[in-house]
Amino acid sequence: MAKNVATSQHSRGPQGQSSIKPSNSWKLPSFFSSPMSSPMLAEYLTRREKLINEDRALRKDHVRTNYSPAEQKADEVVRCIRAKEAATVWRTNHDGVPHRYPGMEFLKAKDIISTTELYSKIVSKMPKGGLLHVHQNASVEASTLLELALGHPAIHICVSDPLNAVSLKTLLPEIQPIPVEQYPAADVVGITDSSYAGGWVPLKKARELFDIALGGPEGFDKWVLSAFMISSSDAYNTYNTPMKIWQKFGSTFGVTDPIIRFVPIQKEYLRMLIRSSINDGISYIEVRTSFFKKYILAEDAKTKLEIRELLLIFREVINEIKAEMKAKGREDEFAGLKIIYNTLRIVSPEQLELDLEQCSRFKKEFPDLIAGKSRFDLVGHEDGAESQPLIYYAEPLLSFAKKHSDIPFIFHAGETLGDGTAADMNLYDAILLGTKRIGHGFSLAKHPKLMQICREKEIAIEVCPISNEVLRLTSSMPMHPLPIILNQGIPVVLSSDDPTMFNSMGLSYDFFQVLVASESTGLLTLCEMARNSIRYSMLDKQSKATAMKAWERRWAKFVDEVAAMVP
Repeated sequence: MAKNVATSQHSRGPQGQSSIKPSNSWKLPSFFSSPMSSPMLAEYLTRREKLINEDRALRKDHVRTNYSPAEQKADEVVRCIRAKEAATVWRTNHDGVPHRYPGMEFLKAKDIISTTELYSKIVSKMPKGGLLHVHQNASVEASTLLELALGHPAIHICVSDPLNAVSLKTLLPEIQPIPVEQYPAADVVGITDSSYAGGWVPLKKARELFDIALGGPEGFDKWVLSAFMISSSDAYNTYNTPMKIWQKFGSTFGVTDPIIRFVPIQKEYLRMLIRSSINDGISYIEVRTSFFKKYILAEDAKTKLEIRELLLIFREVINEIKAEMKAKGREDEFAGLKIIYNTLRIVSPEQLELDLEQCSRFKKEFPDLIAGKSRFDLVGHEDGAESQPLIYYAEPLLSFAKKHSDIPFIFHAGETLGDGTAADMNLYDAILLGTKRIGHGFSLAKHPKLMQICREKEIAIEVCPISNEVLRLTSSMPMHPLPIILNQGIPVVLSSDDPTMFNSMGLSYDFFQVLVASESTGLLTLCEMARNSIRYSMLDKQSKATAMKAWERRWAKFVDEVAAMVP
């Protein structure tokens, strides 16, 4: 009996045991299976096994009973590769990374992650379903945004003083399109020239003229990208607390937003988002789009177009990509993109009422774009001094819900370390206001009743692993509360949040960090979270069924390939 228990593979049988195999990184000592083992020990091991199964019984990946032999074999292969690389890759010396372990700080570990077999041959190839929590103005690789900006003659740059080796570390650039009549003279000096006195310089020329002592054009790229993104030094040294890192995080949007909200850039930016997502195995996107600013800049760089023009751009690009995929015979790889309308949690209740009504009008005009029957969110730093909690907006939100009973919300809530703080209390209000999903929900694990409600009402949690770590809510993935949420049987979808700023494009890196950080989590756990991303999406019933069938076909092919691998 002791031997059978010690070597059990958790195959689900008539008793309803899990079909998921446990981690192979720790095994019972061999003497436990010895003929000399006592009946007392055997009985203890039986009770131990029973307790483990009961404890994990709520997990979504354990509840499912019909995993195929290929899925179970693939899960075993992944667990073997993970164990092998934990003992090799993560114990090998890497320059500049003195303390290495699976699930460690992403910005330090990214280069190592990219070399692993687990990432390059498995996670990056996995069909991931939907990306349900990503902010439109932080969804394309920073270097790609810089390339787009350099490629348009209207994009100019300005700094307050000439850049030098000292000011390079603190000065932020102002980059934006300007109308042709404001273009500077052809002989304008660069921003590192000692005679530079401020004013606009064509971005491309500023790069060409960048002082060779500061790195020349490559030094220019490095400086600009440091203003677009959060670096390892930013996250883990200079701004190493949740409040401090949001200072840096907020500053990146101030630099990139004026570039993106320019029609020629916006169109190509959106194309890049969709194409890169498809390449990463993402087949559907719900993008949180800010309507805080009520205009987008036209191609002449001076005409302020009504914000509805942004929706027309979305429609044009989505239809273009769908046609492009169909022409390649790959139409089932892209189920579409929907918008979740949002504004900032600094607006007045009166302005919120106007935004809610605009959301409703746009839903009627663009039913193909606004997610579901219309979805709405309030975004921003929940712990920020200027940010308002959901309770501040309770009356206009309740009034709107009463007037538009078919228009529920999808709220950010609990993106905080707090317990009983205003940001933490947003979880109560989000649930009472009828949120269909919760963005982040980092502090949810502190609230047993709220976890029970989320489980019973199937309120999915949009977990953004790398975002939570880089923004210092957790020091690393092994410290993340995600396993607590999973172990409570609450549906989870993995998302990337603001991948531009974290240099974590797509979903592969988020999936990887989750996979390596928990011995209980395996490929089948990722499978259930990918399924959830379609199941809890805002697609209509028919579109959801179509998207799920397409995903299942790709998943079956993927697991066959993984199951055939030699770990």
